[in-house]
Amino acid sequence: MSKADRIREWIKTALIIALSISTILLGWRTNLFDDIFYTIPIFGRVTGFVGGSPTVEAGGVIGIEAARPISIVITFDNGERFGVRYETDVRNTVYDWTSSILGEALGSARAHEEISADEWRSALSGMGVFFEYASPMELSVLHAWLGARVSGLEHDVSLRRIFVAFGEERNRIYFKDDLSGEYFAADTDSSAVKAQELAMLRPNGAAFAFELGVTGAENAPYTIIMPGTMHPNIAASPAASAESILEIVRNAFGHGREVDRTYFDGDTLVSVGAHFNIRVEPNGRVIYRRTDAFQPSDMVFSFCESEIIEMARAVVSDTIGRTSGGAELFFEVLEFTSEDSGTVTFGYYIAGGRVRLRDDMPAAKVFFTNSIVSEATLFFKNFSVISDDYTELLPELLAFAAVGGEFSLSFPYVGSEMLIPTWVGASNH
Repeated sequence: MSKADRIREWIKTALIIALSISTILLGWRTNLFDDIFYTIPIFGRVTGFVGGSPTVEAGGVIGIEAARPISIVITFDNGERFGVRYETDVRNTVYDWTSSILGEALGSARAHEEISADEWRSALSGMGVFFEYASPMELSVLHAWLGARVSGLEHDVSLRRIFVAFGEERNRIYFKDDLSGEYFAADTDSSAVKAQELAMLRPNGAAFAFELGVTGAENAPYTIIMPGTMHPNIAASPAASAESILEIVRNAFGHGREVDRTYFDGDTLVSVGAHFNIRVEPNGRVIYRRTDAFQPSDMVFSFCESEIIEMARAVVSDTIGRTSGGAELFFEVLEFTSEDSGTVTFGYYIAGGRVRLRDDMPAAKVFFTNSIVSEATLFFKNFSVISDDYTELLPELLAFAAVGGEFSLSFPYVGSEMLIPTWVGASNH
């Protein structure tokens, strides 16, 4: 490892330690722990997929976060910014520190009002914290993950970007509807006191494309441009043996104690039981099918989106989430194929980028019928950052201009043991 790399790792470690210590001290002094541990769901691991049992309230399953913001940007009172995207540990630490700000703002938001793009941009230039998700999230889903009782905002708004502006006494929340392109804002009853806790972070040059006058800014004005050109290469290895994977899947779906017939169909391990069929392919892909017939029911399907996502998250967490290594598994899309059935997909994310599997297959695709998981396709793989091996990419400002719009970091996986980072345009996500 070069001297520059050692210094970068030392700075990153020091920041994580400093943030953690400051959070503990401020938590005891301000009762912040009450907010975090009792109202805000917590990741089971810092760099892995969430685990644990969902929170349950009278209104139904609240659930655990199935995705976190891919980017967080904090704007200080002098207009300078701290942004984090690619250092997963730092991003998770900053999010643990700021998620209560978002949760309180959403939970105390009053009736929202439509605003102009100019007002949205003006807000982004002021003090506050900006959250960007890799995929659009329904506001009701964020509500469930954050434990915020959203009353003043409509639940069917689809969000990728949301900004909490720090006021002198109270915060104000801004967001963009990802489907309609409209902008909204709402006053909140959340205190601005917690903004003071972010003062220890230091600006690092993060900026929005619309502020830089770069070519293509009109196409994707809210793309975050980060400094730096070095990104780690990623190691890929088998998650486990076929027999171990089969045991994980059987247990996750509740078939661990059932009698089955196990055999090899070529290189594919097959398990057939009275109620299921599981195929473990040599490349790590697993196909699970529930084979017992679904009985017609007069019950009305009443699961909300957050409950469906939680059902799928639990499956993913108990299967590929156990063997994913340093990669995170984030919810990406929920699609209904009928009133009571559909699919939920998840992707692998590591070092701020998405792992692009062969043929753009998702890390997991969970099929549901009514409230039952009827089928699942799961890609078992272990990914890890190679700490002393980096690839230098085109600076983000130049990459943005070359693409002519939004782009993101990608790690294409085509079966090799090493994944090389690359920039991809939004149309190739």
